[in-house]
Amino acid sequence: MNERVKKMLQYNQVFVDNELYLKYTTSKYPDRKIAILSCMDTRMTELLPAALGLKNGDVKMIKNAGGQISHPYGSVIFSLLVAIYELGVDTVLVVGHDDCGGKALNGKEIVEKMKAKGITQEALEEVEKNHRNPIEWLTGFGDVCQAVENTAKIIKTHPLIHSGVEVYGFVMDPETGEVRPAHHV
Repeated sequence: MNERVKKMLQYNQVFVDNELYLKYTTSKYPDRKIAILSCMDTRMTELLPAALGLKNGDVKMIKNAGGQISHPYGSVIFSLLVAIYELGVDTVLVVGHDDCGGKALNGKEIVEKMKAKGITQEALEEVEKNHRNPIEWLTGFGDVCQAVENTAKIIKTHPLIHSGVEVYGFVMDPETGEVRPAHHV
């Protein structure tokens, strides 16, 4: 185990021993009945909840690269279905952000980095056979507002998400925390 992980686990023991967890006590049900799909960008980890006035237990947070849905029956939709049908969520916010690294990803460069780390051409061909072209899959999405709109549309029109679920799209400034609507979502 590397030193970074060891330090986190050492801190965790202090956290538990000193009952620092008590201030985070809540239930599994989101108090505000909201799920937020957002980017995994480190700048948004604390900024997004703070900028929206959220505390632990208010919402269900789903984070991934770009805050996107890459498959209509993948883990993001699964998480939303659980949130809606098991945990009482009736509103979904898709929150992208300015200066997102996901918008400019170069799929070809990522595939080359994979190969340099030992990923075989056969493995890449298997991905293409069973999922989609790795270069296309790993290529950025361009305009953040359009990406948020596209993701919100997938949620709004998904056959397993009922029409009573409200879906909104926003873009956040990762420096100031300002949140604004993503075009006409």
